[in-house]
Amino acid sequence: MKSKIFGILILMEAVFMLLSSGVSLFYKHRCGDQDLEALLYSTLITFVIGAGLFLIGRRSPKTKLTRKDSFLIVALVWVIFSFLGMLPFLFYGTTTTIEDAFFETMSGFTTTGASVLNNINDQPHGILFWRSIIQWLGGLGIVVFSFALIPVYELKNTQIFSAEVTGLDVDKLRPKIGDTARRLLVIYMLITALCTFCYWIGPMNFFDAICHAMTTIATGGYGTHQNNLAYFNSPYIEYMCSFFMFIAGVNFSLYYYLSIGKRKVFYRNEELRWYTCFTLAAVAVFAGLFYYTRYQMSTTPEQLASLPEGFEDTFRTSLFQVTSLLTSTGFQASNYDYVAWGQVFWMPTLIILFIGACAGSTSGGFKVIRMLVCLKDAKNEFKQQLHPRAVIPVRLSGYVLPENKVLRALAFLFLYLVIIVIGTCLLTMMGLDMDSALGSCITSLSNAGPGLGSTGPASNFSAVPAFGKWLLSFLMLVGRLEIFTVLFLFMPDFWREKA
Repeated sequence: MKSKIFGILILMEAVFMLLSSGVSLFYKHRCGDQDLEALLYSTLITFVIGAGLFLIGRRSPKTKLTRKDSFLIVALVWVIFSFLGMLPFLFYGTTTTIEDAFFETMSGFTTTGASVLNNINDQPHGILFWRSIIQWLGGLGIVVFSFALIPVYELKNTQIFSAEVTGLDVDKLRPKIGDTARRLLVIYMLITALCTFCYWIGPMNFFDAICHAMTTIATGGYGTHQNNLAYFNSPYIEYMCSFFMFIAGVNFSLYYYLSIGKRKVFYRNEELRWYTCFTLAAVAVFAGLFYYTRYQMSTTPEQLASLPEGFEDTFRTSLFQVTSLLTSTGFQASNYDYVAWGQVFWMPTLIILFIGACAGSTSGGFKVIRMLVCLKDAKNEFKQQLHPRAVIPVRLSGYVLPENKVLRALAFLFLYLVIIVIGTCLLTMMGLDMDSALGSCITSLSNAGPGLGSTGPASNFSAVPAFGKWLLSFLMLVGRLEIFTVLFLFMPDFWREKA
């Protein structure tokens, strides 16, 4: 059965490769693009592998998927997708090494947006479209799995859901998970279409609009130009992008409730309220830091040139910066370079990167809901010291959280910090300075894109050593699958368990 599941998902990847081939064919006649053969060869290889696994699995007896199977399938599919997805980059020559191609593809599927490319402007349309669509598929994540698997196997449990991502409480969404998945897929596509239209009526052509819309709603951050959104130098695009990045950072199950008329669930959600408040507070902090830096005596002429001027420019830059970082999108606008702004911006930047947006969204990071749980639990510990006999539960949106979920959030925080420390140490051993190593680990684990120092917004990850790229690719996968799904595979008890 597992072979059949892998086959179906790989065949889906082949379909989207074929779609990219169609884009390449269109622009071959219009612009003389030469990437059609690379995409067609990649499609053929992917299709053959997918069809072979499907046929092998079709002959196997049907067995019930266990929780172990779910974790294994989810983790392996991301790796397989990335190895097959890197073929167009290798065949066309976008990258010259396997580690660069895998890094670029894993960064795409995990919606990290960190890149090793210095020649994006030279890439043909088919390759750029494929680079954007892998982020859109990665952002789709949970919906892809459910939409592909549930109709085939009539799964009545939520194993794949729970293994893929945290935040979508499918037991409460709808009795039939397949119907829920279809509705979420439609919502995802509608928001992408609306974003495309808003970009298109601005300074973007249709190709740029649809590519950037896919990477915006996926909170991925890939662009079709080396300068990213700075290429368009448009306040309108920055405002639209900020709006849709914020929208993509909301728990998608809330959009589901809105679509079925349960508006109270949407407006009463505590995580959404805190996400909104934190965004506004962070915008105010960044605006204040801009004014502070501008009028500080030690500010250099280079810093002054990179800072926004006037109230509107400061507000827009702060809004764009915060939403890009908080939703882990990592888009870059005309004056988006927190490294050039000065070290006073580095700590707020890392904090925002670390926290992330809402659970159940396309964004990465620790997630607002986990931060809320940890803070409320810490507050309760203080109360417990004053009233030792009192029973003080953690409440969220009016409901009492089970103790196991509180402990899971605390364990997640501990593992998150431990992984960052270990990753930073390993990267410094490879020759990266502390700022670059720490920023690279946080941005990879948070699926955010640009880091600090030599991997900041004005640069990329091309100078990172080969082993460092494999390490960061692994951190992207760990962050995207919420740590536990990947780490379970390295536990001996996991392989000894039968269920």
